[in-house]
Amino acid sequence: MSKRFTLAVLFTLYCSLFTSFAGSKSYDNPDTIVVARDGTGQFRTVGEAIEVCRAFMDYHKVIFVKKGTYKEKLVIPSHLQNIEILGEDVEKTVITYDDHANILFDNSQLSTINSQLKLGTFRTYTLKVEGSDITLRNITIENNAARLGQAVALHIEGDRVRVIGCRLIGHQDTVYTGKARSRVWFQDCYICGTTDFIFGPATAWFENCQIHSLADSYITAASTPQDVDYGYVFNRCRLTADEAVTKVYLGRPWRPYAYTLFMNCELGSHICPEGWENWRNPDNELTARYYEYGNTGPGAYPQPKGKGAETSGRVAWSHQLTKREAQAITPALVFRSETTWLP
Repeated sequence: MSKRFTLAVLFTLYCSLFTSFAGSKSYDNPDTIVVARDGTGQFRTVGEAIEVCRAFMDYHKVIFVKKGTYKEKLVIPSHLQNIEILGEDVEKTVITYDDHANILFDNSQLSTINSQLKLGTFRTYTLKVEGSDITLRNITIENNAARLGQAVALHIEGDRVRVIGCRLIGHQDTVYTGKARSRVWFQDCYICGTTDFIFGPATAWFENCQIHSLADSYITAASTPQDVDYGYVFNRCRLTADEAVTKVYLGRPWRPYAYTLFMNCELGSHICPEGWENWRNPDNELTARYYEYGNTGPGAYPQPKGKGAETSGRVAWSHQLTKREAQAITPALVFRSETTWLP
């Protein structure tokens, strides 16, 4: 082999490696990444854009998703932070998938005893957020599986996660706030589902959201740990339902010390007089932390004098906060932890 040929080969390899290295670094900056299903962006899928984000970024990076339907099952891993996924149009920018808990999958590589297992609730997500300091804004996240079992649209395990102006759509188990002591802020969102469609152990504040029931069932199933002061707080939210829906509970305790508060909310007539259910376990009545304050509408309690007694039958083990108690409950208090966070 001649010296000139050897140098040419080495130069070609160097150029190839340099190009590859430069390509991997080309998105390592604070600029916006554009995703477009029609090919007019830098990527055609959201997953590809997530892949090029650098681990543990100390700057804010936006993944701008143009209008379109993206059938993807996504994970934002725990080594990513400071990422915002921003939709162009909340109604027309949709991330969707259709897994549900009763799908069978091949387990032969894991076990010779049972070669097929059901998928289970916690693998059904459309989008799973493991990273912290993540923002989802102006986008629809949907699980459009048929009503054949639990089917999570948004699964959150990261801390300091913000979900703003989004549509979260599913049936049973739409939103799973899946890690104790993690803090999640929902603002100006539309969330719909059938049974337990907001559930989990995290601390979450819902501000000015529409909570829409698609069936007679339960809205929340908090599993707040005993040593965590706050679970779910709904403030200035609207509780609505499909026309045929007439009996919906505010919540039932997935774990004994479930914490849920509705304050300054508008409750539709679909909210049943009892308000809360003990998940067929009277012992939960001794520990569940269920509160209301200053709510209005036909499903609220207590009703103003002369407005009827249809909601006078709240369960005795729920609690009405005083004005002083309610005024003390602020995001700063609820999200107080080892680190300070005000979304």
